[in-house]
Amino acid sequence: MKIPADGKLLRIFIGEQDKWHGQPLYEAIIHLAKKEGMAGATALKGFMGFGAKSHMHTAKLLRLSEDLPIVIEIVDSEEKINRFLPFLDEMVREGLITLEKANVILYRASL
Repeated sequence: MKIPADGKLLRIFIGEQDKWHGQPLYEAIIHLAKKEGMAGATALKGFMGFGAKSHMHTAKLLRLSEDLPIVIEIVDSEEKINRFLPFLDEMVREGLITLEKANVILYRASL
């Protein structure tokens, strides 16, 4: 698979406790990205953050550590990212989605 040098970086900011049909939302998004043939996707768990509601989420306080921030990053062509966005519009009820230019230097796997 080849990604054009002028790819796009999609970032999805959600909470660890967000769900989609009973499944963690971050897992559902990653599985859907694979099913839709995206080049790759990574979910990153944050140890501290806040969002639009200004609720602090941190691993420092036990009672707040159950809903830590999750960022999902997907890099692919603009065309494939644009086809994926309508799925996210339906799935992400609370969060932030950003899209930016990505200069793809290298994308390969050993055989």
